[in-house]
Amino acid sequence: MALPDQLKKAIIQMPAKEKDKLLLRLITKDKTLTDRLHFELIEDSATVPERREEIMGRIVRISNFNQNTPGWILMDLRNLSGDISYHVKVTKDKIGGIELNLFLLNTFLEKYPDILRTYSSRADTCALYIAKKAQTILNGLNRLDEDYRVDYIKDTNRMLKMVFSLCSKTYAKQLELPQELEE
Repeated sequence: MALPDQLKKAIIQMPAKEKDKLLLRLITKDKTLTDRLHFELIEDSATVPERREEIMGRIVRISNFNQNTPGWILMDLRNLSGDISYHVKVTKDKIGGIELNLFLLNTFLEKYPDILRTYSSRADTCALYIAKKAQTILNGLNRLDEDYRVDYIKDTNRMLKMVFSLCSKTYAKQLELPQELEE
């Protein structure tokens, strides 16, 4: 919501003490903003590697649960994707977002190929999610500078190979995903 110019001027002219009180009240209503300010001001934006490691640990831990249906796998993929999105929103770590999503997909696809191997009506939603997640990762990689992209080609090709060998292959073909990236 855009503020009218007149209101902006009035806010700027408020005494600093009143502005601080209002600012603190507003910040506490937005958890994302609070976490972002904590990250930038208190952590001095230096904890990105630790935050990435924490999410990777969570991915490994949750992937070790005994998943026995595509539905459970999908639920965990979505929850962990939300954690990754929140990490990117708070830290502005776009490269970390790509890296974590790639790690997420590779971890789950390698861990549960038997459950995700054949397409069925039960696996449909999960198959579509996997293909779209792969497309999102590829789009993110395409926005990266060529120097960074080279670092992720091996993992991306591993992901694409699995996406095209599991239940998601039909959707991957529909989305026109490449079967391999060239080095």
